[in-house]
Amino acid sequence: MTKVTVQPGQEGRVDKALAAHYPDAGRRQLAELIDAGAVRVRGKRAKKGDRVSAGDVIELEREPVSGDALRPLPDPSLALPVLLERPDFVVLDKPAGIPSQPLRAGELGTAAIFLAARYPECAAIGDDPRDGGLVHRLDIGTSGVLIAARTPDAYRRLRDAFGTGQVEKHYLALVDGRPVSRESDAPLVQRGNHVAVDHTDGLAAYTQFIVERASASHALVRCIARTGRMHQVRAHLAHVGAPITGDALYGGAALPGHAGFYLHASRVVLPDATIDAALEAPLPERFTAALAAVGL
Repeated sequence: MTKVTVQPGQEGRVDKALAAHYPDAGRRQLAELIDAGAVRVRGKRAKKGDRVSAGDVIELEREPVSGDALRPLPDPSLALPVLLERPDFVVLDKPAGIPSQPLRAGELGTAAIFLAARYPECAAIGDDPRDGGLVHRLDIGTSGVLIAARTPDAYRRLRDAFGTGQVEKHYLALVDGRPVSRESDAPLVQRGNHVAVDHTDGLAAYTQFIVERASASHALVRCIARTGRMHQVRAHLAHVGAPITGDALYGGAALPGHAGFYLHASRVVLPDATIDAALEAPLPERFTAALAAVGL
């Protein structure tokens, strides 16, 4: 257990106090430590919004790492499908079960690690050393289109496009029941390992829903989003009464014989005139098998 003492001038939120002690660790990594329950204040597990005073002792189960220690290590044995390769960026078809980026130093088996091996220039690109050039992320259980920059200019251009709502993202979701609304603009706030609807502290989020086909028990829903909040589609679908099948975190029922949940980033439309068509990833076999199992 590592202990750090809050110094005068570092009072306030616990995550900001930690950032003062570990300035090179990155906000994401510190937030993930807190979310994982690895940070304690006054003997209790800390939350990101908890406040600390000068003299308080913050306990960490493990220290954050920083700098080059966070950069993804190339793993030539990992192979992921490449949908598009250009001099300035590359588009992957990420399988479900593969993390987008490592959570800790030396972690293998992530999309960022594949990128570092096949496109070494990606390893040095990103605001977070773990990015490996990635300009957005997909949850571990979500498959589909994942984009990484190969140059610093492309990274900044694409990050700005995602951050300002210029990118249209289409997801296909197998859900329990069917949505009771064609859209959700419920604001979302992160709480530990999930997000919740919060009309006071939540951040703006918007998702459109189109039911492509349905049975008595399930539906295949196209979800279109321009905002990119954590777990946005998962939380919004649950909010409108149609949690993703298998997504236990948001109330989805398990599908016997079919592990995991069923969310696929099927299409991304970039504001780039040099791309003639949208970037698309076909439904993976595990997804089509789940659709068949529920009669869709």
